[in-house]
Amino acid sequence: MTAFNRRSLLGIQPAGHTAPVRLPWTLSEAAFIDGCSRCRDCLPVCPTGIIQRGDGGFPVLDFRHGDCTFCGACVDACHEPLFQARSEKPFAHVMQIGGNCLPKQGIECRSCGESCEVQAIRFQFNARRLAEPALDAELCNGCGACVAICPADAIGLLDFTPTERSTSAVLT
Repeated sequence: MTAFNRRSLLGIQPAGHTAPVRLPWTLSEAAFIDGCSRCRDCLPVCPTGIIQRGDGGFPVLDFRHGDCTFCGACVDACHEPLFQARSEKPFAHVMQIGGNCLPKQGIECRSCGESCEVQAIRFQFNARRLAEPALDAELCNGCGACVAICPADAIGLLDFTPTERSTSAVLT
């Protein structure tokens, strides 16, 4: 049985992110590619099913399937030294709300804000008295909960260095 997909019905294409999203707490892309054995042990342990087999057999995260709960099961299943301490930030990205966001088109929607456990997405009224989302980059943990729920595929990833993250407080 095929799951119903609102995006397909509306003809909306997914928000793009060119670089693959690796597992949380990954040291670096280069270290991951060099050290990952592509054993796939991390795939079945993910409770939300977001770990997929990507190009070359390397695991990637696909937030269109769900969010990262930061359970650490993927890290525990891995036999390679590819990860930093779990006390560190799990991702070098935050979410970014694109121009095809429904409220920015004059259509009421608050799906992303309702799905954000850390309340990084807040709504502010625009000149038309319609609430538009604004993302607080300091609060965003990059879990991706807002991606799968967005009916317009308006949410993508924005990669940050630690310095950039602290200087960009609110993204719209």
